[in-house]
Amino acid sequence: MEVYIGIDWSENKHDIFYMNEAGVVIAQYTIPHTTEGFLKMDAIRRDLGLATDECLIGLETAHNLVIDFLWARDYSQVYVIPPSMVKGNRGRQGQSGARTDESDAWLLADILRTDRGRLQPWFPDSLLTRQIRAKVGLIQYLTRHNVRHSNRLRAVLLRYYPAAVQVFSSLQTQIALHFVSTYPTPQAAADLSWAEFQSFAQQHGYRRPKKLPARFARLQDDYPAASPETVLIYQDEAVQLAELLLAGIRAKKEAKRALRSLFQQHPDHTIFTSLPGAGELLAPALLAKFGDDRQRFPAPDGLQALAGTCPVTEKSGKRKRVKFRRACDRQFRHFAQQWAIASLSDSVWANAYWNAARPRCDSDSHAYRCLANRWLAVAWKLWQSRTLYDEAYHLRQRAKHSRPH
Repeated sequence: MEVYIGIDWSENKHDIFYMNEAGVVIAQYTIPHTTEGFLKMDAIRRDLGLATDECLIGLETAHNLVIDFLWARDYSQVYVIPPSMVKGNRGRQGQSGARTDESDAWLLADILRTDRGRLQPWFPDSLLTRQIRAKVGLIQYLTRHNVRHSNRLRAVLLRYYPAAVQVFSSLQTQIALHFVSTYPTPQAAADLSWAEFQSFAQQHGYRRPKKLPARFARLQDDYPAASPETVLIYQDEAVQLAELLLAGIRAKKEAKRALRSLFQQHPDHTIFTSLPGAGELLAPALLAKFGDDRQRFPAPDGLQALAGTCPVTEKSGKRKRVKFRRACDRQFRHFAQQWAIASLSDSVWANAYWNAARPRCDSDSHAYRCLANRWLAVAWKLWQSRTLYDEAYHLRQRAKHSRPH
């Protein structure tokens, strides 16, 4: 006997419904988000006389300790149901729009009972793939973190110490941040001699000695002077921000080093490395989004829909509307679109496609999504067949299929 189990998870507790094939609820309970609660869930399953492979479980996330527990206990039929699908099916419970955690758990079980044929069971990726995914997420977080701190530091320096903004090429370089920490006031910079500046640059590994005179000259430019009170107000914040940004840059550098090492160990790394323009970050990012389970995406359209690169078509009678897809993995869409942009530097085919598509698109972003959509179809084929991208072969195939018969 197969039983459909819906779990509405939350931070502190989880609502669970058991439903048989006729849609009858045979058990309903709430467990706390504790080890004891998880064990109770497994004990109730045993009390009902069910084996783990008879339990079809629906949740709205693959990133929760509940799903780790289920996999560890050999529940092999776990389905991750998109929240948009749950929202779209709430009308089957009634027309009022009312909802509770219990009703969502019931709905998850019922969706699994009636729509199982449209869903794919979710299998955990390998440890290596999950490590790569985590490192990619960390690098993205650190990038945003560093941009925020850099913007704040720039605003503070422009308020009281504009020379520090101009002396080096970017405030996200370690030498610029060390300069702010070592010489945190306009007076400290004014008192700095040429010999001391050379020594500072050498100490911090500056690799463009021919540009040092121009850098030093920028310190001597005529900048508006801040009042002593303004300098006193902001100098400590500038030093703190510089130190935070230095720590963020070092953490990102270490995360990228770890990501390179993990990516090189993955059996699929050569496939994603071969993609034009993927580079050292986008290649592992795409691998993490594709995952290991090739049955998860039996056709490229599922992958394209997840990435949000393909549009949504609404058609009724004579009315037809094609619109931007909002229900998607936005991080995946970002990676796919950035890959499309980068591929224009490495691929003849990508440039030909872009030149043909851009006049038909509303914006550059729209055209990049179209290119990303085509690239994802190519990458899916390579991923499924475990082959590397060959630009010459791809161009020959495109020419062959576009030739008039």
